[in-house]
Amino acid sequence: MEGILAGCSPRVTVMFPVASSVNPARNRSSKELVPGVLLPGARRSAPLRCTRSEEPTDGRVTLTYKGDDFVNSVEVQEWESGMSLNDIAAKQGIRIRRSHRTGHPSEGSKDEKDTPRNILEQIIWDKEVEVAQFKQTKPLETLKKAVEGAPPVRDFVGALRESYRRTGVPALIAEVKKASPSKGVLREDFDPVQIAKTYEKNGAACLSILTDEKYFQGSFRNLEAVRKAGVECPLLCKEFIIDSWQIYNARLKGADAVLLIAGVLPDLDIKYMTMICRELRLAALIEVVGESGLFTPQDISYVQGAGVRAVLVGESLIKQVDPGKAISGLFGKDISK
Repeated sequence: MEGILAGCSPRVTVMFPVASSVNPARNRSSKELVPGVLLPGARRSAPLRCTRSEEPTDGRVTLTYKGDDFVNSVEVQEWESGMSLNDIAAKQGIRIRRSHRTGHPSEGSKDEKDTPRNILEQIIWDKEVEVAQFKQTKPLETLKKAVEGAPPVRDFVGALRESYRRTGVPALIAEVKKASPSKGVLREDFDPVQIAKTYEKNGAACLSILTDEKYFQGSFRNLEAVRKAGVECPLLCKEFIIDSWQIYNARLKGADAVLLIAGVLPDLDIKYMTMICRELRLAALIEVVGESGLFTPQDISYVQGAGVRAVLVGESLIKQVDPGKAISGLFGKDISK
């Protein structure tokens, strides 16, 4: 969110003769100007109502934003008034603090700042360092250019709908997952491509590929390998996304969808990142509540009765001798095509 807020200061100075991207519409009888701002994912500029606060002789005009557009969100106003990013997130119910943010360290004593309060916070702190290092070796602009040659995006949501229509049971997003922080290694003979193919053969509508290396022993290499292997199921990049860089990287490696965790990302981040997903034609799967424990046909029947039309299953499949055949055991019938 820091990068977004830094680019959303409520005051901006422009020189209209050269600032064609601002393209203001002006009521000459008023001091009000309406620049058009092109936001990520938008096809045309959105009006941004401003008032002119000064107009020096060099042609520059200082504008002050009005209204409640994307760049005038509550978060921006709170940040500009001196509220820290962690406090802004906490007001939205987010308990995961962010540590590596210039000028806005985590609140509390030094020990509290240096010590994560739970495993998810530890993962996010480590992810901040990891992403910063990735951005040093491959800047975002370089990544954006590379994305132009990425494989075409498949319809993730459409695949889930079609599977539900065809089988009459919740569509399966089968997870390609080697390990977890709580359970350790789930499968020693881990071949992501082979597992992906057997999931697809046995009825999975989509696949979830873990890309976190430190805690889940996944990688973006696995995601890329599965895509290049010719697997037709749309792929979800299962990553702890905290920066738009990761979304572009997921797109480059062949993802058709990405996971955004509401318990980690403030509202402004969610809005911004879903806009980027639309721009890249990626589906955004937003995790609001994370639950686990689907192991039997009765479990599937229970969640279906509650209105669920798609499920993501990892551990109960990956730990079986034949993960693909375990799908029919989970659903109580063969759901392959």
